[in-house]
Amino acid sequence: MNTKSPLIPRLCLAGAVLLWGTSFVAMKYALTGFAPMAVIFLRMALASLVMSLFWGRVPKTGRQPGDLKWLALVCLLQPCLYFLLEGFAVSLTTSAQAGMISSLVPLLVAAGAFVFLREALSARMLLGLGLSLAGVAWLSLSGAAGEAAPNPALGNLLELLAMCCASGYMLVLKHLSSRYNSWQLTGLQAFAGALFFLPWAFATSPAWLAEPLAAFRAVPGQAWLAVGYLGGVVTLGAFGLYNQAVARLASAQAAASINLVPLVAVLAGWLLLGEALAPAQAAACGVILAGVLLGQTKATGAGRAARSRSPADGPA
Repeated sequence: MNTKSPLIPRLCLAGAVLLWGTSFVAMKYALTGFAPMAVIFLRMALASLVMSLFWGRVPKTGRQPGDLKWLALVCLLQPCLYFLLEGFAVSLTTSAQAGMISSLVPLLVAAGAFVFLREALSARMLLGLGLSLAGVAWLSLSGAAGEAAPNPALGNLLELLAMCCASGYMLVLKHLSSRYNSWQLTGLQAFAGALFFLPWAFATSPAWLAEPLAAFRAVPGQAWLAVGYLGGVVTLGAFGLYNQAVARLASAQAAASINLVPLVAVLAGWLLLGEALAPAQAAACGVILAGVLLGQTKATGAGRAARSRSPADGPA
């Protein structure tokens, strides 16, 4: 198979979107037995354990002068600050409002790529981003009301900051992806996340220190299975696949696919949790799909020219 085929990075994007979309259902199951910060720590710790088993076989790229700050920034933005901010945001605001804010990622990435990476934005991509953004907003607004939001203003601000972290991560990743193996970057993110969330996990789960055996025995089996899926499949698979794709696609084009994540999440909730999919939500899913497909269709040479530029010309 031709590894230069444009189909390969698009398949990687599809896999990442599928895993990220189903992670919301897995998170709901995991929260039946663990606190939010504990779930994030366990998934990162499990991902680190899996990566350590194969770390010796992952191609290592020699670090160049100045790379250390970019590697540290990637790990700080995603998963550390992103999951920290979003973990608290979803407890303060409604899922509908958080969903609308999360749809800003492609636009934030496109704007950042234009400024820092000098990636051209075609009218077709702008139209596709706008259409998918409108679909995500419609999908969020048409959903059933969630739990009461104790502080929606603060929650929405934290969610916006989380999306800024996600956008920054995607741009910095583009800067490094030409020199570092995607699984090397994924492993570094998992290791950093496990260390970062370790104190948060114990701080929010005091029973882990007081009665650890009793605390873990009380966790239902479905919560353990969900953590295993999040850590062993989603964390490694989604980041690994996305890192593979972004190395061969323009940053804005890769980020456009993220608007499919809410669509997958709604469908997964409907299929696995029995959540009703209202006609308006089904229509919104169609709008999102149309927008992403429109944004991903790139017949001009602008995108190829953007990818031909060295990512080293990116963030300074």
